[in-house]
Amino acid sequence: MELLAPGGSLEKLKYALYYGADAVYASGKEFGLRAQSKNLTDEEIETAVELCHKLNKKLYITINIFAHNHHLDKMPHYLEFLNSVGIDGLIISDPGVFSLAQQFAPHTPIHISTQANVTSWKSAEFWHNQGVKRIILARELTKSEIETIREKNPALELEIFVHGAQCMAYSGRCLLSTFLNNRHANLGNCSHPCRWKYNLVEETRPGETFPIEEDKYGCYILNSKDLCLLSELEELAEAQIDSIKIEGRMKSVHYVAVVTRTYREALNCIAQGKTIPEDLADELSKISHRPYTKGFFASEKTGDMQFTEYSQYIRTYEYLANIIQQKNGRVYLEVKAKFYRNDSLELLFPNRTDDKELKIEIIYDEENNQIEYTKPNTIVSIPYNEKIPEFGVVRKKKTEV
Repeated sequence: MELLAPGGSLEKLKYALYYGADAVYASGKEFGLRAQSKNLTDEEIETAVELCHKLNKKLYITINIFAHNHHLDKMPHYLEFLNSVGIDGLIISDPGVFSLAQQFAPHTPIHISTQANVTSWKSAEFWHNQGVKRIILARELTKSEIETIREKNPALELEIFVHGAQCMAYSGRCLLSTFLNNRHANLGNCSHPCRWKYNLVEETRPGETFPIEEDKYGCYILNSKDLCLLSELEELAEAQIDSIKIEGRMKSVHYVAVVTRTYREALNCIAQGKTIPEDLADELSKISHRPYTKGFFASEKTGDMQFTEYSQYIRTYEYLANIIQQKNGRVYLEVKAKFYRNDSLELLFPNRTDDKELKIEIIYDEENNQIEYTKPNTIVSIPYNEKIPEFGVVRKKKTEV
């Protein structure tokens, strides 16, 4: 199975590739469903295509908004550009955009987005007959339903989400954000009101609020757990899934690196007939996440999918820095969060066996002064003589969870 990871920025895209992704998906500055992500400029898309193909990997670009009339004027030129630079697929949900892609990007394979709600073999067959190469199946499918779709469409590529945030609305089609905050979820600008705390108001008692479920937390009635299908990878292979997808274009480099590396190691174990290490799943508890669920895959019952106590992320580890270079007996770090001299840090690398634990005794700032703690968005260095791989990420265990 192809391992498909998120590339919310050029930096995250590079980490996804080097931490084991076979392909990455990203968006340009327009027409994608993650408008708050950094996304890629046209020049960065060209760079990304060159890098992916150099590594014998693939790049898919999302144009998966539900387009309004005013979006259509600029779309043909953009599609022509994507076609010319040689991306490996367009992710589309809107039939009108699909039609434009066939006209203005005729040499680029089309993948139908999960946003299009493909939940039956007949819907998959319809899109395949229109010339679609791949379907990204709706999250609302069980294993048996996926197997039927595969049986009825043996020549069609099937992709499924295996990890990351889920939406309380059907395949992401939600109006709450537009209604409450005038931010359009289906144009990529969701404000996530499903994560908010709600109370009940009786019509004749304005200003009086009542907890829907009375406890010390309140009640987050719309808040979904995060998806995690690491333990189901062999089942997905049996269902003949072609590509497994990680959600998270707006997540951190640490998230992208750890989740991609974890699924890569698991897939390698399956391919080699080896048992997946018991401690591998523990890595997924060290990223920022909500409580995990297997979603609809094992059953149509949804009782395990909502988490009503709170909506905040679980953070047991803190992402501190990216390693940008090593020279003259020092490791140079691009700081993302504060850490202190004498902190115990973990250095993560694309191969888990290369990971290091390090207690910092000296920190130098950019002027070579010794400092007691770091500041975000600065470059610091620490003494370290042992040779390390590229694309390292630094984290530490939080003292308070």
